[in-house]
Amino acid sequence: MKAGREIKRMCTGCGEMFDKRTLVRVVKSPEGEVSLDLTGKKNGRGAYVCNNLECLKKARKKKAFERAFSMKIDDAVYDRMEEEIKNGQK
Repeated sequence: MKAGREIKRMCTGCGEMFDKRTLVRVVKSPEGEVSLDLTGKKNGRGAYVCNNLECLKKARKKKAFERAFSMKIDDAVYDRMEEEIKNGQK
Protein backbone atom coordinates (compact mmCIF):
# COMPACT_ATOMS: atom_id res chain seq x y z
CA MET A 1 0.00 0.00 0.00
CA LYS A 2 1.28 3.45 -0.87
CA ALA A 3 1.99 5.92 1.92
CA GLY A 4 -0.68 8.56 2.45
CA ARG A 5 -3.41 6.59 0.71
CA GLU A 6 -6.76 6.63 2.46
CA ILE A 7 -8.63 3.40 3.01
CA LYS A 8 -12.35 4.08 2.62
CA ARG A 9 -15.16 2.22 4.36
CA MET A 10 -18.92 2.70 4.25
CA CYS A 11 -20.84 3.71 7.37
CA THR A 12 -23.61 1.18 7.94
CA GLY A 13 -25.82 3.97 9.29
CA CYS A 14 -25.68 6.81 6.76
CA GLY A 15 -24.20 4.84 3.87
CA GLU A 16 -21.48 7.41 3.13
CA MET A 17 -17.84 6.54 2.48
CA PHE A 18 -15.22 7.81 4.95
CA ASP A 19 -11.58 7.26 5.77
CA LYS A 20 -11.44 4.08 7.85
CA ARG A 21 -9.64 5.87 10.69
CA THR A 22 -12.57 8.23 11.27
CA LEU A 23 -15.09 5.41 11.72
CA VAL A 24 -15.74 3.03 14.61
CA ARG A 25 -15.43 -0.67 13.88
CA VAL A 26 -18.11 -3.04 15.12
CA VAL A 27 -16.78 -6.58 15.29
CA LYS A 28 -18.28 -10.06 15.54
CA SER A 29 -15.72 -12.23 17.31
CA PRO A 30 -15.11 -15.85 16.29
CA GLU A 31 -17.15 -16.76 19.41
CA GLY A 32 -20.12 -14.77 18.06
CA GLU A 33 -19.91 -11.77 20.41
CA VAL A 34 -20.67 -8.37 18.87
CA SER A 35 -18.95 -5.28 20.29
CA LEU A 36 -17.33 -1.97 19.42
CA ASP A 37 -13.68 -2.24 18.45
CA LEU A 38 -12.24 1.15 19.31
CA THR A 39 -8.69 -0.06 18.56
CA GLY A 40 -9.56 -1.53 15.15
CA LYS A 41 -7.46 -4.59 15.98
CA LYS A 42 -9.89 -7.11 17.47
CA ASN A 43 -10.09 -10.45 15.72
CA GLY A 44 -13.27 -11.11 13.76
CA ARG A 45 -15.58 -9.82 11.06
CA GLY A 46 -15.94 -6.06 11.03
CA ALA A 47 -18.46 -3.46 9.93
CA TYR A 48 -18.11 0.30 10.30
CA VAL A 49 -20.23 3.14 11.63
CA CYS A 50 -19.65 6.88 12.11
CA ASN A 51 -18.59 7.84 15.62
CA ASN A 52 -21.99 9.35 16.47
CA LEU A 53 -25.24 8.14 17.96
CA GLU A 54 -27.40 9.10 14.99
CA CYS A 55 -25.58 6.76 12.60
CA LEU A 56 -25.58 3.95 15.16
CA LYS A 57 -29.33 4.40 15.63
CA LYS A 58 -29.87 4.35 11.85
CA ALA A 59 -27.82 1.15 11.56
CA ARG A 60 -29.83 -0.38 14.41
CA LYS A 61 -33.15 0.56 12.79
CA LYS A 62 -32.05 -0.86 9.40
CA LYS A 63 -30.67 -4.01 11.11
CA ALA A 64 -27.47 -3.36 9.14
CA PHE A 65 -25.21 -5.18 11.59
CA GLU A 66 -27.56 -8.15 11.72
CA ARG A 67 -27.25 -8.44 7.94
CA ALA A 68 -23.49 -7.89 7.97
CA PHE A 69 -22.95 -10.57 10.61
CA SER A 70 -25.82 -12.91 9.60
CA MET A 71 -27.16 -13.11 13.15
CA LYS A 72 -29.72 -11.60 15.53
CA ILE A 73 -28.28 -8.92 17.81
CA ASP A 74 -29.88 -8.34 21.22
CA ASP A 75 -31.07 -4.88 22.22
CA ALA A 76 -28.64 -5.01 25.17
CA VAL A 77 -25.70 -5.15 22.72
CA TYR A 78 -26.95 -2.05 20.88
CA ASP A 79 -27.59 -0.27 24.20
CA ARG A 80 -24.01 -1.03 25.32
CA MET A 81 -22.60 0.27 22.01
CA GLU A 82 -24.65 3.48 22.36
CA GLU A 83 -23.26 4.01 25.87
CA GLU A 84 -19.69 3.45 24.66
CA ILE A 85 -20.12 6.00 21.87
CA LYS A 86 -21.74 8.49 24.30
CA ASN A 87 -18.89 8.07 26.78
CA GLY A 88 -16.30 8.47 24.02
CA GLN A 89 -17.75 11.83 22.93
CA LYS A 90 -17.28 13.62 26.26
